[in-house]
Amino acid sequence: MTDAAAGTASRAGRPSKTDAPAASDQYVQSLARGLAVIRAFDTDHSVMTLTEVAARTDLTRATARRFLHTLVELGYVRTDGKTFALTAQVLQLGYAYLSGLSLPQLAQPHLEELSLKLGESTSAAVLDGTDIAYIARVTTRRIMNIGITVGTRFPAYATSMGRVLLAALPPAKLKEYLAAAEIRPLTPRAVGTVQELLAVLDTVRAQGWCLLDQELELGLMSVAAPVYHGTKVVAAVNVSLQAQSVAAKPDPEAYLDSVRKEIVATAERISSDFSTGR
Repeated sequence: MTDAAAGTASRAGRPSKTDAPAASDQYVQSLARGLAVIRAFDTDHSVMTLTEVAARTDLTRATARRFLHTLVELGYVRTDGKTFALTAQVLQLGYAYLSGLSLPQLAQPHLEELSLKLGESTSAAVLDGTDIAYIARVTTRRIMNIGITVGTRFPAYATSMGRVLLAALPPAKLKEYLAAAEIRPLTPRAVGTVQELLAVLDTVRAQGWCLLDQELELGLMSVAAPVYHGTKVVAAVNVSLQAQSVAAKPDPEAYLDSVRKEIVATAERISSDFSTGR
C-alpha cells in the first residue's frame, strides 16, 4: 500500500479530538477516552508502548497508563510490562451488534460462491462515518500490503464499495460527508478533489456499479455493486483484482465486464435474501 494510503487507513481507526461530540451532561469523558485507547490499536499498530498509545490518543502518559492498566485488569488488553496489545476479548464489544445484523451471515455464502467462481477475494462493507467498515470477507490471496479482515476500515471516497454507498446518499447526507471527509489522492491515479469525486459518483449512480482502478493502492482494482433492503442501499459488495492479472487477459475489457455482471448479480441475490429475511 502506498504511504499515503497506509497513513489514511491508519488514521481511519485513530481517535481524534474532533471526533468527540460537544460536551453535555450526558457525555462521559472517561468512557470516551477508554474507547479511544481501544480504537488506537489497528493493523499497523497492533503492539504499542505507553508513549505510542498516548500519542495516538492525544492523552497524557499518566492518563493513558491508567486506561491501559484498567483494560488489562478487565482482560481487553495484555502487556509484557513494556508494550501493550489487544486481546480477543475485545471482539465481545462488537459481537452484540454483529449478531443482531443478519446481513453478514446472509452475504457470506454468496461471497464464498462468487470467490470460488472467479478465484478472487470478495467483500461486503457498510458506510460508517467517513469510512467503510468491512462486515464480511472471503480471501483467496493477499493482494494488498495491508491485511483486510472484518472490521477493517478505509476512507469511503477511495474505495469502490465506498463510492457505491456515497452515490446512494441523499444530497444533504452527501454534503455532510464531503464537509467531514478529507479528499486527497492516495495514488497518482486517484481522484483528488471534491469536484472530481462528485463527477465519479454521478457516473456510479447512473450505472449502478463502480470500477476502481488503482486509486486505493497501485496494482489493485475492484468492482463493487450496492446491496438493498427494500429500496434503500444498506451495504456494498466487491471483488478485488490484481491490475497486472487483468491486463494479462486476452481481452481485459471483456473480462472486467464479466466480473461486473457477476458482482451485480451477487449483490442482487444478497439484496433479495436480506429484503425477504431469508
